[in-house]
Amino acid sequence: MRTGTAVSLLGAALAAVNTLTAPRVRPNPTDTSAAETITVCIPARDEERDLPLLIADLRAQRVAAPMRVLVLDDGSTDSTEAAATRAIGGDDRFTILDGGVDGQGGVGKSVACIELGRVALQGECSVLIFLDADVRLVPDALASAVTELRRGGTSLLSPWPRQDAVGLAERLVQPLLVWSWTSTLYLRGANASLRASTAVACGQFLVLDALAYRAIGGHESTRSSVTDDLTLARRFRASGFPTAVAYAGEVASCRMYTSTREVRVGYTRWLWSAFGRPAAMPPALLLAVTAWVVPPIAAVVGTGSVRRWGLLGYAAAVASRSITRRAEGLGLDVPAAATHPVSVSAGVALVVESARGRRRGTLTWKDRRLSV
Repeated sequence: MRTGTAVSLLGAALAAVNTLTAPRVRPNPTDTSAAETITVCIPARDEERDLPLLIADLRAQRVAAPMRVLVLDDGSTDSTEAAATRAIGGDDRFTILDGGVDGQGGVGKSVACIELGRVALQGECSVLIFLDADVRLVPDALASAVTELRRGGTSLLSPWPRQDAVGLAERLVQPLLVWSWTSTLYLRGANASLRASTAVACGQFLVLDALAYRAIGGHESTRSSVTDDLTLARRFRASGFPTAVAYAGEVASCRMYTSTREVRVGYTRWLWSAFGRPAAMPPALLLAVTAWVVPPIAAVVGTGSVRRWGLLGYAAAVASRSITRRAEGLGLDVPAAATHPVSVSAGVALVVESARGRRRGTLTWKDRRLSV
């Protein structure tokens, strides 16, 4: 009990420190991007709903640098290309690439990013920005992100978008994404390190120095990876190029999933890989249950010191979740944070289901079987 509560307290302390000290991408900076040439890369499969909104956001960007946008229609089965064409409206900064990647060997999105990176590097480009179609941007987002990339002296910047959650499953699971690293890593130290184990990245929004990206071979190292973002960041670090994560909820947001089914399928496709190696999964899950599920149970059914330690551990867990959501740009959201033990339990269940699906070869994403 005391061990679990101690871990929970440490998580709350780290969340508080990171909220105060970690880098942020803020709107309305002094735009230092004029000397840059920016290429935005968007892999899109079945994104007829979201892609036009992102294109509108990109057309509204206030950025001093010349910008071009590459959209790769990755074998969509809906009207993604037509929707994108309408949204572009003749803006000659945008190019749509036909890039169905089935049969090219590798995971769909990763292969799409490989092709986007290859085309981007054929033209003049000093900064590449990879965006998922469901990301929303304020008008200063790209200028702010490029400014932070150069200010921080890093080669890969991951501006972490605010993760919007509406449905019950979303509200239970989605906050765990940013909480998982805010409460376990000292971010300034992690950003200063070249260790693969402390790399953090979110493929929703990645800002890359083009020279470093070319030097590591682009996205090629991610070809067979279901976590292309983390694999890319680790490749940067292994090659001696620094990477960093920054809170970016003030300039970018993303609603990853819109239904319980999407949450389940979306997370089970990759959670099996979250621990680096299979042997690390059982102790990690045991620690999670000990720190964030057992204390609230003890607070309810325990007596005396057991109950007091349980209450303290539960309070620390709620605090870490609330602090993290505020850092993300969504306010403290204490009612949602109070369900943290349920969220962690759901997360553990998704990890187990993901590992089982990988063993059985049943993992899929967007109507594609994942051979991992």
